[in-house]
Amino acid sequence: MSSLSVPPFPTNPKDDAIQLYRAFKGLGCDTPVVINILAHRDATQRALIQQEYRLMYSEDLLKRLASELHGKLERAVLLWILDPAARDATAIRQAYVAADLRALTEIICSRTPSQIQLIKQHYHSQVGIHLEEEIQQQTPDDHQKLLLTYVSTARYEGPEVGREEAVKDAKALFKAGEKKWGTDEKTFIRIFSERSRAHMVAVDAAYHEMYGNSLKKAVKKETSGMFEFGLLTILQCAHNPAKFFAKELYKAMKGLGTNDTTLIRIIVTRTEIDMQYIAAEYFKKYKETLNEAVHSETSGHYRTFLLYLLGENH
Repeated sequence: MSSLSVPPFPTNPKDDAIQLYRAFKGLGCDTPVVINILAHRDATQRALIQQEYRLMYSEDLLKRLASELHGKLERAVLLWILDPAARDATAIRQAYVAADLRALTEIICSRTPSQIQLIKQHYHSQVGIHLEEEIQQQTPDDHQKLLLTYVSTARYEGPEVGREEAVKDAKALFKAGEKKWGTDEKTFIRIFSERSRAHMVAVDAAYHEMYGNSLKKAVKKETSGMFEFGLLTILQCAHNPAKFFAKELYKAMKGLGTNDTTLIRIIVTRTEIDMQYIAAEYFKKYKETLNEAVHSETSGHYRTFLLYLLGENH
């Protein structure tokens, strides 16, 4: 469920483009005008604004924004203005450039098969190589095999589950992990990357029923590093993606300093998908609203922009 607040009346992309152009003119940029427009327009409206801006001023709005804005606000706005799949592709590329394997794993392992197909198309058009090639070149060992299989497999996205198949997979995972000395990673990769979300929830239930232990605990016990994080991301997003992202946001803001890269990525990429659910999970677990947390960890126009995306009173 989106947290984005758009005007109750239809907006005119031509008028928006004119206002943005005026905000850029002269000395300095009228930043409040820029963020007030862009943070209150959905993906379709933002695409139309870019189209109108290019037609009227023979200039790419993205490039103009990059020259007018700076720092964290620039990063947030430039990611926001893209459509969802292009945004994810851009965030994956940024994660590779920064060698941030955690961000890369979070994006890939939290997306649905249909989302991944679109991301792959955008990635190829943006970067000039296939996402699978990038994963092979940049990611090590079992982590690589998991991501590669996960982005290459067309998984079922519906709610139907075969009880017998779920029990069979639970037994296979127990045999591959807790029952044996060492771990058969191939079995974990195959089941976690080839099964639907609904099926993984059923496997988890069957595992707990038969062995008195959650699949999450088994993964933590049997695996480590980014491979473990990938498996846990798949499992947690099968159960409750909003809860997963609430936890990642909390980690980004707790303690000294803030991981703004994570904060920007999650807020910007989830605003139009399930941010209201994430905010609800955040409050439920941490007894503080997500808005309050973001307000205390950010400042200036950057803070205003993120709070606009989060919406009010959550």
